This record gives sequence, C-alpha cells and structure tokens, in this order.
Amino acid sequence: MSLPSDAQSILELAARSMFELFANASEGMLLVDRDARVVWINDLYKRFLPALGYERVEDFVGHPVSEVVQNTQMHRVLRTGKPILIDLLSNKAGTFVVSRIPLRDAQGEVIGALGIVLFDHPETTLQPLIQKFAHLQRDLDDARRELATQRRSKHTLASFIGSSPPAVEVKRQARRAALSSSPVLLLGETGTGKELLAHAIHAASPRARGPFVSVNIAAVPDTLLEAEFFGVAPGAYTGADRKGRDGKFKLSDGGTLFLDEIGDMPQGLQAKLLRALQEGEIEPLGSNKVVRFDARVIAATSRDLAALVREGRFREDLYYRLNVLPIRVPPLRERRADIPALAEVLAEDIAARNASGPLELSAEAIALLTAQPWRGNTRELRNVMEQAAMRSDAPRIEAQDVEQVLHEAGMERVEPPRVAVLPAAGHAGPLRPLAEQVAALERRAIREALAATGGNKLAAAKLLGISRAKLYERLDVLHGNQTTA
Repeated sequence: MSLPSDAQSILELAARSMFELFANASEGMLLVDRDARVVWINDLYKRFLPALGYERVEDFVGHPVSEVVQNTQMHRVLRTGKPILIDLLSNKAGTFVVSRIPLRDAQGEVIGALGIVLFDHPETTLQPLIQKFAHLQRDLDDARRELATQRRSKHTLASFIGSSPPAVEVKRQARRAALSSSPVLLLGETGTGKELLAHAIHAASPRARGPFVSVNIAAVPDTLLEAEFFGVAPGAYTGADRKGRDGKFKLSDGGTLFLDEIGDMPQGLQAKLLRALQEGEIEPLGSNKVVRFDARVIAATSRDLAALVREGRFREDLYYRLNVLPIRVPPLRERRADIPALAEVLAEDIAARNASGPLELSAEAIALLTAQPWRGNTRELRNVMEQAAMRSDAPRIEAQDVEQVLHEAGMERVEPPRVAVLPAAGHAGPLRPLAEQVAALERRAIREALAATGGNKLAAAKLLGISRAKLYERLDVLHGNQTTA
C-alpha cells in the first residue's frame, strides 16, 4: 500500500535523520550492496583501515566485506533479511560493539546492509555489562561441567570387586555386553551391584563419552512416569514449564539409559516403552511431534520377570525386547571368597566418607563377615560395617563389634568355620618327630583357613595372624614336604 505524499516525505526525513544520528553518534559506519561488497564508509570508519591492513580507501571499498573485515556477519544479514542489533566483533583492529541493519527497496527486497560501530572500546565503555556477562557465562560453564560430571559413568568393571568364579563370569559377560548395542537385562537380588554393572558396561562401551542417565522406576510416582520418560511439551498442562522439559530418553541421546527396577513399571506405560525401544522415537506429553533418540538401554530388576509375564503383570513382548543380553548378578552368599576383599574396599570408603583415619578389620571380624548369608548383599554388608565402625572407639573393627550389630538388628548369625587346634592331651597313635607334627598341624591350619575364606590368601593370612608373604613362604615349604598328617 502506497503512502500519502506527506507521509512519504516524513518517512524519508526520519530515515535521513536516523542515518545522520548514527553517523554522528557512532564510531564508524560502512555500507554493503546486495552482493556483500563494501560500497561506502564514513570518515570515522577510515581510522580503522590501517589496523585492518589497508592504507588507501580504494583498497577497502569495492571489495567483498568478508575479505576486508574479519569475522563479519553482514552476509548473514543479507541472506536472512534480519538485523543483528547488538553484537561483539573482534578482528585485527580490536573488539567492537556493532549493529547491522538490512536495507530494503520499495518492493521490500534486501538491497544492502548498513554496519554501525557503536563502541570501539567495549572493555571500558561497557565494562559493567561485560563483567555481568562474563559472570553469567562462568556460571553457565560451571553448571554444564557439573551436569556432565553427574551424567558421566561413575564406575568401571574394576569397581566390581571379586575374583571368585561367579564374579569373573559376571565381568566376562559385562565386557561382552559392552561391545553390543542391544538391550541388557541385569537380574539379581537387591544390593548385588546391578547399577554398578550398568555404569561399568556404559564405561566400557563405544558410548562411554555420551551421557549415562538413570531412572529408578520404583521411586517415581506412576502419574509422573510418562513425563519422566518422554518429556513434556511447552504448556502441555496447567503448571507445566513454558519451555517444556526433556525426558530421560532425550537426555540419554548418544549414551545409555538405565532403567532400574523395570519390574515395577505400570502396565499402562509398558506399551509406550516398547514402542519407544522398537521405533527409536518418542512423543513428549502434550505434543504431536515425534522426537528421535539414540540411546542404549540397560534394564535391571530384583523381581522374577518371567513369573510376572506368566501372571500377566508384565508384557511378554516387552520382556523379550529387554531380555536380549541377560546377566545374572550372583548374591554374596554364592561368592563368599570375594567378601574379604570387598570388606577391605568398603572399609576404605567408609573411612574416606567419614574423614577418619584408616579403618581396619581383624581376621576374626573378616571370618565372621564371610560366614553370614547377607540377604541384603553388599548394601547390607556395608550397613553392618558402618554401624560397627561407629560403635568402635578404635580404628579397628573386631568380631565382637560385628556380633553386636548382627544381634541388635535381629540378623541371622552364622558361626565361621573354626581354625584347627592342637590335638587334646592323651591323643592315641604312634608318636612322630616334633617337626613332622608341627608341619602337619601347620598344613592343616593353612588348608582350613583357605577353605574358610574361599581361597583368598590375603584373608587367610589375616585369619592366621601372619603376612601374605609369610603365607606364600610356608606354602612353598609345605608343598616341598611330602610328609602327610
């Protein structure tokens, strides 16, 4: 629509006035045509030419702006037709606060752009603003680093303590699973280390640099699970974040999503989870837009999923989708040989968390811990050790400290195997040389100590009250002695 002549003249006058205002108030101006060539600069701008590397105006004007002004964004203004009102520009001439405005003809077509240097010393003229920006940027960088740390894998396979055959087999299966992108299903009692293994599989996988995102299904109310998994679109419901919120699937894009206690998932959500796993896409709550994601799924449960399927409480198709690489994590009572080493590591961690000195365990305490059934597995073992450490006035946990905790907690106490003792007086049988009797007794004591600790030589040495080096020395001597008891 054409303007009346008087309105048109007013508009032209305003344009000239604004141009003159910028020309006088700014530190320099340049003009480019639709092909991004510099066609004009004002006198103030000319003072920047030597620093930019040009002695004459004609060496600058008439050339593509991207060739004569480093880091310029004028070509972007020409391409989009949108102004860049405030920006920082740094090049050989210094750092400037600039503004870039597209110029249009009567038909609205972009025919050029005007660049304005608002300030040529922003470090002084805009110091308060720059300081505030720098402070906000530092806070943002710190928040990003903290978030990255939280979503980084916390454990490796070395964190799964144990050298018993069951522990070695679990770690072997975990290494194999790490090389695959298929879903992993970790099965085992509570406290056996399923989440630790999930972290370890992620850390050993090609996705190790990506995020590790976990969600405990049993800890999230059923009404919030869908939003937790799939996210929420902006304004999806009253009280929803205006910017929306990403769900766990989106947050784990490029990494691993750990679904703990998958057996507790509501049946109404199981179908949506199955679709997400099969299609690799989700639909945020309150949105009709499909969002793609690429995340490796590791699920874990302490429940019998196969039984839940038979009872109709867990979808059979979802079970088969998750049960591609099942790994059974054995309870502690099936790998007792690992308990002494595990107790040593837990003692170090308890001492570090309490900022106390080194925490030791007596050989009798280790033997008692090794003998218990540990229905709560590592979690229960740690709890008993923490309580015993808190009750003890010395930096050493004794058997009586453990016994007191077990008794007060009403836990079943199992007596550890007894180490061999000297035969009672009046023992019948032919009298042998003293050296043979001592060697036989020593061999039997070592054999029973090793049996009590599941073959763990360090724990056996502690049980016998000798060093590990001394135990190896005695084993070498005794193996060379063919005399039998």
